[in-house]
Amino acid sequence: MKLNNIKLSLFILVWGILPALSFAAVQPDLLFAKANRLYAQAHYKEALSLYGKILEEGTQSAAVYYNMGNASYKTGDKPSALLYYEKAHKISPNDADINANIRFLNAKSVDKIDEVPEFFLSGWWRSFILSLSADSFAVLSICFILGASGLLILYFVASQLQLKRAAFYSSVVFFITGLFCVFVTNRQLSYFEIQQHAIVFSSPVEIKSEPADKSKSLFVIHEGVKVLILGRNQGWIKVRLANGSEGWMKGAEVREI
Repeated sequence: MKLNNIKLSLFILVWGILPALSFAAVQPDLLFAKANRLYAQAHYKEALSLYGKILEEGTQSAAVYYNMGNASYKTGDKPSALLYYEKAHKISPNDADINANIRFLNAKSVDKIDEVPEFFLSGWWRSFILSLSADSFAVLSICFILGASGLLILYFVASQLQLKRAAFYSSVVFFITGLFCVFVTNRQLSYFEIQQHAIVFSSPVEIKSEPADKSKSLFVIHEGVKVLILGRNQGWIKVRLANGSEGWMKGAEVREI
């Protein structure tokens, strides 16, 4: 009798939770579809509001940020558009449309900032680790490691010497490749975590030599410029531009990617 009660409780619990989980999964999709319809009808601010609700519910995706970038650009808010495109880039760094829109907005910026030439090996490595999303590299690592496990099983069960030898060496190659994919995934996540960038939302902004209002002004930048955050000091942040120029500005004048 007690066992039957436990079974009944588990049955009620499972069938009570499953619909809730299903609703939680469907809800962001419904909001996304509704926001897309609003965007297609040129209701850009309303679409942005719905995209924001998706983020508030804990669902982040490159598609949501990309559409928010498009909607922000349509409203004339170029700094927000660039911010959302950059957020989408962190999730899907190899997306051609996202990268094209980032280049387009950078080209329209008031400040024409030339990037410091990068050592070719550093540039090649950065391009490689960003050639796929972290999720894609993680899936590849799982596939290679599972393949290595399957080949290792084949090695133990095979009777022919040549087949055993081929299975063994192939499993080693698959396993090493899987570990390499794990390493690349980690490097990509570390790259975006260490490289703390932000978009300037004020215009014009005086970059100071020290974190103080009365310090010397080094140069001026405008909204839409992407900066690398190097340090923080009582509401001020030390930043570096793509051309290597450095200085201090107030943290309230930027939004971090």
